[in-house]
Amino acid sequence: MIEYLAIIFTAMLANNIVFAQFLGICPFIGVSKNMQSAYGMGLAVTFVMAVATAATWLLQHYLLLPLGLVYVQTIAFILVIAVLVQMLEIILKKISPGLYAALGVYLPLITTNCAVLGVAILAAQRDFGLLHSIVYAVATALGFMLALSLFSAIRMQLELSDVPRPMRGVPVALVVAGILAMAFMGFSGIKF
Repeated sequence: MIEYLAIIFTAMLANNIVFAQFLGICPFIGVSKNMQSAYGMGLAVTFVMAVATAATWLLQHYLLLPLGLVYVQTIAFILVIAVLVQMLEIILKKISPGLYAALGVYLPLITTNCAVLGVAILAAQRDFGLLHSIVYAVATALGFMLALSLFSAIRMQLELSDVPRPMRGVPVALVVAGILAMAFMGFSGIKF
C-alpha cells in the first residue's frame, strides 16, 4: 500500500509531468484558458494515459520482449496511443459535443502529446508491474490535470487583473508557469 502511495505522491507532485519533467507543455499552455477545457483535457488525458499504459505494458511484455522487438517500442506505443485517441474522439463527439468542441484541435493532439508517450515509456523502463504501471499513469495524469487546473485558475484571475500591457497574455502566463514549476520543486526536496 505504501508503495502505491509513494508512486501517487511522486507522480502527482514531486515529479509532476508538467512542472518537473516539462512534458505536455503544448496542451498545458493551449487548453488552460478556462477551467472547463482544462478539466475536460485532464480527464481525456487521464483516460488515454491509463488505457495506453496498460495496453503498452501488455504489448511490451507479451510481444516486444519475447520476440526481441524492443527496438520498435516507440513506434508501437505511438500507434497504440493514436488508436486510443481516435476512439476517445469518436466517443466524446457522441457523448459530449460541447466538450468535444471546447477541446477542439487539442484532442487529436493528445496523440502526439509527449506526456502520454513519456509515461508509457517510463513505465516500461522502470519495469513496473501492470498494476504499478496503471497507478503511475493515473497519478501522472492527475498531476497533469492538477497543473492544468491550477494554471487555468491563475490565468482566469490574471484576465481580471491589471497586468502591464507588454506582459499581458502569453508573457505573464509563461512567468506564472515558471513560478509554479519552482513551487512544485519544493515537493521533491531539492537541496541547495
